[in-house]
This record gives sequence, structure tokens and C-alpha cells, in this order.
Amino acid sequence: MKLIFITNLNSRSIRDQVYDSLKEQIITLNILPGTTLSENEMAEQYKVSRTPIRESFVRLAQEGLVQVLPQRGTLVSRIDISLVEEARFMRSQLECAIIELACDSFSESSFEELQLNLQQQKKCLINGDVDQAFTLDQRFHATLFAGTNKVHTWNTMSLLTAHLDRSRKLRLLDNHDWKSIVEQHEQIVDAIKQQDNKLAVSIMKQHINRGIDDLALLSEKYPHYFA
Repeated sequence: MKLIFITNLNSRSIRDQVYDSLKEQIITLNILPGTTLSENEMAEQYKVSRTPIRESFVRLAQEGLVQVLPQRGTLVSRIDISLVEEARFMRSQLECAIIELACDSFSESSFEELQLNLQQQKKCLINGDVDQAFTLDQRFHATLFAGTNKVHTWNTMSLLTAHLDRSRKLRLLDNHDWKSIVEQHEQIVDAIKQQDNKLAVSIMKQHINRGIDDLALLSEKYPHYFA
């Protein structure tokens, strides 16, 4: 599974690739909240010196994904509910604006990409592939931003939604029934095709805010994952 950033992967330095990989593992919960990270172990795993590992830890700390504690090492931060809610608010505002732009003007190639993505999501429903479903969900929304020429907006927003993304992945792991998510994506695609701004915004608001009630249940069920 890959986090979705719109960029040229060939231009990424070793340092950036290590950072991207560590962040991906944290957000997708392959590295769980509260885990202790060792510079030496990470350096051995990635076959690099400790320098890019240390630099990656600094960047992840700036994003609130790890805590560098004196004499205790580096710990993966637990999910902060207040940051989840703030990120949800930001996404709701930005994505409702983006979907309006998409209804007004959206390239044919981007629309075809959305349709292909939707077909792949439906396959995930059949196969029960949580990891791929999460990746496709991210890519679906990234395509909306790319198709409206707002790539930098997506990339900047993605730096601030890490805690929300972890809670979303946890929800998928806890409940594999994500049929309603795919259905809402399908409704969004139809609204863009019909150029129905009002309908598209209404669906997007429901889509972004659908996990509010689930968050309280998740934090009660998995208290060791939350701050």
C-alpha cells in the first residue's frame, strides 16, 4: 500500500523515500501507535546509515506522528482525537470546494481515472482487501484535486491529516463492511457527470463526516491506540 502524494517518485532522494515509507507504515497502522522505533534497527531494515533515519524521525515529529523522548527513544504517537476532528473539518471545507470545481470543469482523463478507481474499489469489496481499499480511497480523492488543478492543495492537506487517516484505516480494519463508502464514491462520480454542484457537495459532506460517530466507539474499543 502507498500513501497518495502527487509527485515524481524518480526525483525522491533516499532520505525522502525512507521518510515516505516510515510515514506510510505509521498511517496504515503497520507500525502501531505506541511502538518504540530504533534508529539502529530502522537503518538496518532500510540498508541506510542512521542519518536519513534520524532526519525522518525529525520530520515525523514535526507532523505529530512520533515523539522523540530523551533517554526513552522515539515513540509512535497515539491518535489524537482533537487532531482527527480538526483534520476532518479541514477536509470537509476543502473537498466540498473541490467537488464544486469538479462539477464545473473536470477533464475527461481524470473522470475516466475516477471510474477505473471505482471499479477497482468494487473488486476490493468482493476480495475483502482492506489495504488496497484504503489506498484506492486515498487515490480517489487525490484524483479530484489533480483533476481540478489543485495538486499542491492536496499535498499540503495530506501533511495535516495523518491522525485522521490513521483513524480511518482503523475503522476499515475494525469493520470490513465499507460498501457504503464505495456507494458514496459512485454517487460523487455520477454528480460530477451530471454537473450537479448541489448534490455533489451534499454527498461529499456526508462522506467526509460519516466517521464522527465511529470515532468514539473506536477510542473505547482500542484505548491503547488513542492519546
